[in-house]
Amino acid sequence: MEETPTDDGAMRDGFAGQRMVVVPRPAVRAALNRPVTRRLAVTDAGYFPRAARHGRIRPAGAAENVLLVCTDGAGWCRLDGARLPVGRSDAVVLPARIAHEYGAAEERPWTLWWLHFTGGDADELVAALRASAGSPVSHLADPAPLASLVSQAIDGLDEATLGGLVAAAGAAWQALATLIATGRRPSGGGTGPVERALAHLRATSPRRTSVDELAAMVGLSTSQFAGLFKEQVGVPPLRYQSDLRMARARELLDTTDLSVAAVAEACGYDDPLYFSRQFTRLHSVAPSRYRQRPS
Repeated sequence: MEETPTDDGAMRDGFAGQRMVVVPRPAVRAALNRPVTRRLAVTDAGYFPRAARHGRIRPAGAAENVLLVCTDGAGWCRLDGARLPVGRSDAVVLPARIAHEYGAAEERPWTLWWLHFTGGDADELVAALRASAGSPVSHLADPAPLASLVSQAIDGLDEATLGGLVAAAGAAWQALATLIATGRRPSGGGTGPVERALAHLRATSPRRTSVDELAAMVGLSTSQFAGLFKEQVGVPPLRYQSDLRMARARELLDTTDLSVAAVAEACGYDDPLYFSRQFTRLHSVAPSRYRQRPS
């Protein structure tokens, strides 16, 4: 569990803007006896921005395998007797039950996306990754897709449902497979930061992602990212997310018989009345009237 490390002086109160979900251990044990999640289960996941004084010392290792993805700043890890630098665009996988240490740099501490995972296929995936990378630290041409997958795992765990655990397992599997594949081919150029953010938003809609998280995912400051996003897309990031949700609402109103309340829920709105007001403000017609318009 990553939130309050004390064995190396890390902060007890967490980090401003952090996200973290820890699955209750009885729920983990149940997941490991179910189809899909018995092969791979995410037990903890989080996002720590500018994590000053963050670190861990585990003489006996962790009970689960650990994935760390650094999208900004720097830190270090010690594994197999070697201390290795970890910088922006680096990913680290720490095998379960193997002694390790890691920590943020004092200057420009890292921004981390992390998860713990276990299950019947976990050890094999870790072994394949270490064989393909040739080092505990993998350097990525673009860490944003991996950070996006960890973010999706956090979202899945946050649902606190069986379906959410399955979704988290799928995101973790894709993240690990991406790392294994990356280790087998030369690094190449990636798309721009706004394109990477747009790919994440399309993949995770209707969930909202804060501007701070999006900026951290693509390695920019919040102000840099917000300005670049509006310049290239034409609207701010939160407005773009609202537009995505409304586009989905129009599609559901046009192609299904779902009630307006069900459409609102499917588009990420907990309050149907608030959804109706927002829809009416944007389209100058209420959702029910929109559905009745001539084809």
